[in-house]
Amino acid sequence: MDLYSAARRLNRPFVFKSPGDGPALDLGGRGIIGDGFSAALIRPDGVIDWMCLPRFDSPSVFAAMLDGDRGGSTGITPTHYPFEALQAYDPGTNVLETLFKVPGQGVVRVTDFMPFANHPRSAIHEVHRRVQCVEGNVTLRITFDPRFDYGRDHPEINVGTHGCQAEGRAGERLSIVFGKPDFTWRKLGEGGAAGEVTLRAGERHWCVLSWNSPAPEPIAAYRSYEHLRTTRHTWRAWSMGLKYDGPWRHHVQRSALLLKLLIYRPTGAMVAAPTMGLPELIGGGRNWDYRYTWSRDTAMGIRAANLLGFGEEAGDFFHFMRDVLSQNQSLRVMYTIDGAHVPSEEDLTHLRGFRNSGPVRLGNDARDQLQLDTAGALIDAAYLYERFGGSLTLRGWRYLHQVIESLGQNWDQPDHGIWEPRSGLQQNVHSKVMSWVAMDRGAYLARLFGAEASATRWTELAGQIHRDACARGLSSDGKHFVASYGLPHMDASLLLMPIHGFLPADDPRILATVREVRAQLGTGPYVHRYHNDDGLDGEEGAFVLCGFWLAEALAMAGQLDEAQEVFIAHAEASNHLGLLAEEIDPMSKEPLGNFPQAFSHLGLINAAARIDSALRLADEGMHSKSHLSRLP
Repeated sequence: MDLYSAARRLNRPFVFKSPGDGPALDLGGRGIIGDGFSAALIRPDGVIDWMCLPRFDSPSVFAAMLDGDRGGSTGITPTHYPFEALQAYDPGTNVLETLFKVPGQGVVRVTDFMPFANHPRSAIHEVHRRVQCVEGNVTLRITFDPRFDYGRDHPEINVGTHGCQAEGRAGERLSIVFGKPDFTWRKLGEGGAAGEVTLRAGERHWCVLSWNSPAPEPIAAYRSYEHLRTTRHTWRAWSMGLKYDGPWRHHVQRSALLLKLLIYRPTGAMVAAPTMGLPELIGGGRNWDYRYTWSRDTAMGIRAANLLGFGEEAGDFFHFMRDVLSQNQSLRVMYTIDGAHVPSEEDLTHLRGFRNSGPVRLGNDARDQLQLDTAGALIDAAYLYERFGGSLTLRGWRYLHQVIESLGQNWDQPDHGIWEPRSGLQQNVHSKVMSWVAMDRGAYLARLFGAEASATRWTELAGQIHRDACARGLSSDGKHFVASYGLPHMDASLLLMPIHGFLPADDPRILATVREVRAQLGTGPYVHRYHNDDGLDGEEGAFVLCGFWLAEALAMAGQLDEAQEVFIAHAEASNHLGLLAEEIDPMSKEPLGNFPQAFSHLGLINAAARIDSALRLADEGMHSKSHLSRLP
């Protein structure tokens, strides 16, 4: 069996009948590569249509994903249509392989990666693309059309002896070199440069993109091979440390690799997603910039890293939060990846948006919201960090002490809550639950540091918050919890109540809450965040993370068959490479929102660990709800 046929048995092919098929892909029709500083999204037709350099939150250099005419792209694509394409990751790595099968010509393999090694403070900011003709003679078109500053800067293209270089208004430069000696670049009238090359079976050449490098120079093939070898080794060595060995190891490993790729290595911060402006519903206006780090996401990252055995990453996440707290008197909802203030929102009106879903937003105004649950997530992460063998420093503890004390004075205030609505403040039940979590876990930590007075005070306050939420957070008939005090609507964050141990999973009020969330917010196995007015126009898809919360809650209640059905439906909502978006259209199954989304993969990891533990207990004859409730 030939290489392409063997690969086709493991994956579904993309069929490209014309050049317009690539831009028409749904947003999940892409793989991702990265170096711990930035990332690039690559379509199966060999086109990079999203990339920011030199950081995740830098202005884009390729943004055709948001506007095919103005955004810019670079590609290595067959010239003959139709052709088939397959994508897969080199196992245990973030090295992406793409196979083209061109009828009547042959098969070409493209290997894409960004050099990644154990040097967390530095990066060379390059994309390496190895192009190999496996059989036949295949003609490829190589294009280079960067547009700096989110497409607002159409750089000057200089064609030299060995390659092309784009230079922007601010002096930034991006160069490309293709290693075939007789390859010729030519400028295009509409911008950028391109060239064509016919490769014969056995031929292989390198294409390298470099940020802010000198004038293009000939490629030293041995250098690119060494980068590929080192990158593969580094990713494989890291992924081999995965401690999860349950039934969904493939999905968990891919999630872990994605999360590692989204960590900004100099600080340990994790971006919520590497993209901005992707719609939560095609044609809608809920298009946000997610290239920042949310304190809540960071806390979830600490939990997931501990579950998987990646203690170093858990420590890096926590130390990032410790450092930003040392610079700011209060805990913020989000930060830039180096701990600075997130910029305010700006509509990039010159970009049409993904499938004309504008406006494309830069920055994020949720930065100034009051979200009291964030403190609980952080304190819970610190608690788990200690439980899994980490060691908080006295300095770190002092900052956490300040966070808990501040929350203790404000827990009874209305806030915006976890979902960042623009409709104002409410007495959100989830925020009360997480305030209880902060006091409960904070009391445990206080005793570790000999702060008995604080531990006693916070334990008493945890009890007060618990009684308040149980008295005022129920529906009018007292049967189940609701999203906010005095209001009838439901909120998927209520699924976290048993997960955080606020009440046992078999408490009648929790069981009724889970049922009501499914009844009001569910579509099949999928779950919407809420259906009430949030002050924004338009609708959105089902939230992938909430589906994984549902799977966890069902597992804790002993409903293991249902838990697995829900989990599998969401795991299978991933794209051809195992990558998850923020949301999903419950009817068409189309991925929606920013992609790939850290929140979704964190949810997958936590749910997989929960269900696996429940299955193990069941196999050992220890299956009881009390046991399940005590799982981390």
